[in-house]
Amino acid sequence: MKLAVFDFDSTLMNGESIDELARAYGVFDKVQEITNMAMSGKKDFYFSLKERVKLLRGMSVALALDVCRNLPLMNGAKDIVDELKRRNYKVVCFSGGFKFATSHFRDILGLDADFSNILCVENGILNGDVSGEMMFGDSKGSMLLTLQRLLGVGIEDTIVIGDGANDLSMFKYANIRVAFCAKEVLKKEANIIIDTKDLREIIKFI
Repeated sequence: MKLAVFDFDSTLMNGESIDELARAYGVFDKVQEITNMAMSGKKDFYFSLKERVKLLRGMSVALALDVCRNLPLMNGAKDIVDELKRRNYKVVCFSGGFKFATSHFRDILGLDADFSNILCVENGILNGDVSGEMMFGDSKGSMLLTLQRLLGVGIEDTIVIGDGANDLSMFKYANIRVAFCAKEVLKKEANIIIDTKDLREIIKFI
């Protein structure tokens, strides 16, 4: 068995979930500024996540779900997942984004699991709080280690694919580290760099 772990926002999905939620709620400019700083490693991921979600306070769950279920997948997303599974990989998504999106696309893409965060809700309205499995800068690395132990998969049989600073923590636990249309901070730690927005490019390296 082998393990492939994808980031979701700007990797499996073409864009950032929270930016699209903010666009629909009319707070896009404020949220995008914080997102860009966080993905470039200039702002702590945990505090940036809390700041951005707070700006969504008052948004209806119905609108949030509609946005998250209509996000655009990256070119080649289904193809690369299918190819990796054909090669006996367990394929998983780690996301600093939200279950509203990752659980929906887990089923569409045929992923084995998704780990992400939860937008807290009161009476059908987002209350501005967030909780979950991927809230910290080192969350992805910690979860990857857990999965490797559970599955009996080593570093040599692990591929990770991401684009931003919060993907750094999982790079140290994988033999193949793909920076996909990524920020410079991540490219420095990658051994494969892909600057074309097509996930099928990864097939050349496996």
